[in-house]
Amino acid sequence: MPVGAGGRAWVVVRLRPGGEVSAFPARCPHRLVPLAAATVVDGRLQCPYHGWRFDPEGRCVDLPSLGPDGTAPPRADLAVPWAVEERHGWVWLAPERTPVAVPPAPSSRPVPEPVPAPLPPSGPVLGNLDPALEHAWHPVALTRELRPGGWLQVRLLGRTWTLHRGDGGLSADPPAWGVRERLGVVWLAPAQPRDVALEVPEDGNRRFVRRWLPSVRAAGPAGPLADLLLDAAHAPFVHPAAGDDAGEVPAADVTLEPGGFTAARRLPGGRRATAVVRVPFQLRLRVDDPGPGAATPRLVLLQPEDADSTRVHTCLFLAAPPGRPLPAPGDVAAEAAREEQVLAEDLALAAELAGAGLPLALRDELHVPADRPGVALRRALADFTAAR
Repeated sequence: MPVGAGGRAWVVVRLRPGGEVSAFPARCPHRLVPLAAATVVDGRLQCPYHGWRFDPEGRCVDLPSLGPDGTAPPRADLAVPWAVEERHGWVWLAPERTPVAVPPAPSSRPVPEPVPAPLPPSGPVLGNLDPALEHAWHPVALTRELRPGGWLQVRLLGRTWTLHRGDGGLSADPPAWGVRERLGVVWLAPAQPRDVALEVPEDGNRRFVRRWLPSVRAAGPAGPLADLLLDAAHAPFVHPAAGDDAGEVPAADVTLEPGGFTAARRLPGGRRATAVVRVPFQLRLRVDDPGPGAATPRLVLLQPEDADSTRVHTCLFLAAPPGRPLPAPGDVAAEAAREEQVLAEDLALAAELAGAGLPLALRDELHVPADRPGVALRRALADFTAAR
C-alpha cells in the first residue's frame, strides 16, 4: 500500500505471509511505474511493467530483458528507508537514520502522513498540452466519421474544434493552419507543421485487407503510451495470453531518419519486428514471418486530446502468404478481436502510469539495451520540441 513518511512517497508490503514488512520508494527506477501496482512473486516485489524484481533490501535481483546471465546495473536498486518496524499495531518507517531506537507507544491514535506525489523528473517532460505540439499534423477523426455536409466536434491539445465537410472541402472552427485527409484519417494542424508524414506502403496495396479498430480513449498523455507501444519487454507481464516467455530481449537496430526513426528487432522463430516512427505520435508496427511469408502491419495514431486523455486510432493490414487468397472475413474479425484485447491491456497499464507526460532527459529514467526504441523516441521528441 502507498504511504507517506518524511515528505516522501513509499510503498509498504509484506513479501511473505506472516513475514516482516518491507518498504520501498514509490516508483520503479526504470520507467517510473508506481510500485503500488506491483505484485509479490516468490518473496520479491515485481514491477507490473517489465517484471523487474526487488528483494527486501531493494536490490534488483531479476531483470528479465537482460536474460539469465545479465547483471542489473547499480541504478536498478531501490534506496530503501533506514528502518521499518511493526509496533503497537502500527507500521513505523524511518526514512533516514534516527536516534530513536524503538518507536514509543502512542498516547493517542497516530495520524498517518498524507501520501505525497513522487518527485517529478528533473528534466523536461512532454505532456499533451506542450506548445510544440501545435506545429504538427494530428489525427482527429476517421474519414468515415465525417459525412458530406456534416460536422463533427473533436478535442485536440486541450481545445474543442468543430470540423465541417462542405462543398469547398474540409474546414475547422476555430480556424487552424490546415485540415486534410490522408490514410483514411482527418488530420488537423493548429499551426504551421514541421513534422514529417509517416509513409504506409500497405495502404492501397491489394495484397492487404484494411480493418480499422474502434477508436478508444486512453487515460493519460500520448508520450508514455507511444513508448509503451514500442516496448517489447513488457509483453510477458502485460499480455499473458500471448504466451511469450519472460526472457532476454535482443537490442533493436535503430536507424535515424528525417522526422523520426526505424527500429528493427529479431524475434524467436526467425521473425522480425519493425517499428517506423514519425514524431510526435505516428507509429507503423510490422511483424514479418519468413516461414509462411506473412506480415501483420499495424498503423497506430495518437491524438492528444487533453492533459490526461489521448485517443488511439489503430488500423490493421492483414495479408496472406504469397499465392494464398486474402484473409476471410472471419479471420479478419478474429485478428481484430485479438488486437483489441492487447490494446485494452496496454491501456489498462497506461492508466497506472499516472504522470504529466514522457520524461525527455535520459538521466531521469534507467535505460537497458531493450529500451533502444524508447531512447530513440525520447531523443526525437526532444529534437522536435526544441525546434523553433
